[in-house]
Amino acid sequence: MLKNYFTIAWRNLTTQRSYTLLNILGLSVGMAGGLLLFLFIRYHLSTDRHHTKFDRIFRVVTDMHLDDGSVEYYPEAPLPMALALRADYPQVEQAAFLIMNRELVVSQQQPGRTAPRRFQEHSGTGLAEPELFEILDYQWVRGNPKTALREPNTAVITESWAKKYFGDADPMGQTLNLNHKVDARVTGVLADPPRTTDVDIQLFISMATLKTLDSQFNQTDWGQLNSNYRLFCTLKNPEAVGNLEAAMPALSKKHFGEGAKYIQFHFQPLREVHFEVRRLATGVTAIRPSLLWSLGLVGVFLVLTACINFVNLATAQALRRSKEVGIRKTLGSTRAQLVRQFLLETALIVVTATVFALLLAWLSLPLFNRWSGIPLTLHLDGLTLGFVALLLGVVILLAGGYPAGVLSGFSPWAALKGKLPARSPGQQVVRHSLVVTQFVVCQALIIGSLVVAMQVRYIQNADLGLDKENVVVVPLPKPEKALRETLKNELLHYPEIKTVSASYRPPSAQVMNGGSFKFGDQADWAAFPLRERIGDAGYVKTYGLQLVAGRNISPSDTIREYLVNEAFLRKMNIRDPQKVLGKTMQYYLSPVSLPIVGVVKDFHLRSLRDPIDPCFIASHGEFYKRVGIRIAGQNPAQTVQRIRKVWEKVYPDEVFEYEFLDDQLAKFYETESLLFRLVNTFAGIAMLICGLGLYGLVSLVVVQRTKEIGVRKVLGASVASIVALLSKDFLKLVMVALLIASPIAWYTMNQWLTDFAYKIAIQWWVFALAGGLAIVVALATVSFQSIRAALANPVNSLRSE
Repeated sequence: MLKNYFTIAWRNLTTQRSYTLLNILGLSVGMAGGLLLFLFIRYHLSTDRHHTKFDRIFRVVTDMHLDDGSVEYYPEAPLPMALALRADYPQVEQAAFLIMNRELVVSQQQPGRTAPRRFQEHSGTGLAEPELFEILDYQWVRGNPKTALREPNTAVITESWAKKYFGDADPMGQTLNLNHKVDARVTGVLADPPRTTDVDIQLFISMATLKTLDSQFNQTDWGQLNSNYRLFCTLKNPEAVGNLEAAMPALSKKHFGEGAKYIQFHFQPLREVHFEVRRLATGVTAIRPSLLWSLGLVGVFLVLTACINFVNLATAQALRRSKEVGIRKTLGSTRAQLVRQFLLETALIVVTATVFALLLAWLSLPLFNRWSGIPLTLHLDGLTLGFVALLLGVVILLAGGYPAGVLSGFSPWAALKGKLPARSPGQQVVRHSLVVTQFVVCQALIIGSLVVAMQVRYIQNADLGLDKENVVVVPLPKPEKALRETLKNELLHYPEIKTVSASYRPPSAQVMNGGSFKFGDQADWAAFPLRERIGDAGYVKTYGLQLVAGRNISPSDTIREYLVNEAFLRKMNIRDPQKVLGKTMQYYLSPVSLPIVGVVKDFHLRSLRDPIDPCFIASHGEFYKRVGIRIAGQNPAQTVQRIRKVWEKVYPDEVFEYEFLDDQLAKFYETESLLFRLVNTFAGIAMLICGLGLYGLVSLVVVQRTKEIGVRKVLGASVASIVALLSKDFLKLVMVALLIASPIAWYTMNQWLTDFAYKIAIQWWVFALAGGLAIVVALATVSFQSIRAALANPVNSLRSE
């Protein structure tokens, strides 16, 4: 019996080749899209879940409650807190401090070379307490996790970085020089950690080495916070986290005194860390859980639209197989046997489509990985195979269940006599509903892609209050003023270099520094923080900031006077910029009040997600970490090489690196760029699936109405009227879909835009354009088949049976 089922199924599928190919193509494209989204979502949901104590691991974070009622959220905690948790809180099983991604110049001397090889490491390095390896899981290849980082000047390295530094030589006992200050001995080797981790450290340095690396660092200072600090702990019982947090105010009071009212410590479960956008680390792409679930829903809809194609095509050609059903029932076939026959045919199509979907997903992964910035792989492990099997079963049931029920339910007498209605009202309603559902998904994705594109374009073209073009940003490896001035003077000898400015950071940066201040003769500190931008007297000119009142700051190595922005005036209720000139201000970095000498036009301190905060600009030489260099735009590559030559002359032992300011600012919006590419891609896939389904459906409708078309042509109907006749029903469905999709897309995209302080307004024409695109696709698809039918010889049409 089973062999008979396969024989008949194969005969039916090969006889109707175009029908089979349309279904396989539609299903394979939809399933491939769903599989790619599954891999993307799985990657993010599995982040750091490989740790055996995952459910008991917490990150200690800090909330700063300000006098104006606002709260600032930080991912860090004070370094001495790790020791306090280990010593004084029995609920804590273990606690460890980690300084992530501390920038290091790593030098390694090789035999036969006079100069060492140098590597500028911006990420992948960390200073860690040895207790960290009792919290987070790492596979040790060599060394002892309890002792490897116990002593100063020791390091543990992963296998891939060991190969980078030492080649095939044994790294154990080898020496790495760090920042020209410390010779660290390799005391352990780790297997490369899984890529699904937010603690992607390849070089661990003992925390005891920090005193040598940074002699000014005070490891007992509770007030020292930095965005690279991390404090992890494991609790004996995760349910005790509430009692532990209740004890934190007393700890704050002990170490911060009156300042404790501003500081609150929280224990954040490790499962929440990857999605905590408020405490996002610099340079990390923000992934909200809502984005993952939205993409998951898109994947479901892609598969659903492909299944809808199958259902529509199968039910539309039901009349062709009605006599087959009648004969089978007359010869004794039961309805259950017929259902099995039709489900087997569906299963053959779906299995074939699944193979092609796996191949298509595998071929698309390199491009998808470049877009997403994560290393996805298509390994057919248990979870992936389970997903594919589930997808296979669901698609077979969704795509084959309804057609099998319809076809097996035909009356044998009516089927053999040809008395079945050509277009059953019930089937018409179902078919039209499915087509509308397809186009709702398609048009919602098109509207979403248009809104994301408009917001990304707005971001790219927004006036930031500064000139981001033709500015090269170069790190300063050493704080010495003499070297800095030499570099500046040497660079200015070149005519293509216009200005040079030393600063802590450019005007727009992910990191925000700020603190308390007193304005004028006020006795109390202001209720809101004042953001700082530390730069020399060339800062304003180099970055294209605009003075609206007063003058620029004078050259100085210490804070002597301030420039403030317009947001500061608004916050202080000062309407006339001239009235703030000459007023004094005391900032926490300066022990005395100093004058405000100018006002700059507002510039964006961070991304357009954030409002512009009150800010000042002042000089402070010991804070300078970067040099901004404004160049002429005629030959930037040649100018960069001249900058390199001067830089290597001044800093011969360092690694030269640079980045254009506009490239830095583009990194603020990596999430939006990723979303734009994803939505565009899957909107295109949805449109392709809709087009394939519509093409097949129109083909069958044309076959069903062949004689009607022939009669109309004989009676004088034009080609245009026949095309309009066949097109109008489908265009009505597209318009109904637009009416349903528009409010859904409007609400969803408005929710997404709430993340931006500066954003576009969704205009009516977005919905009209989405509807227009869908109508164009529908018309192109329908017209192709309609014109062929309308141009056919009516004699042949009237002779067809």
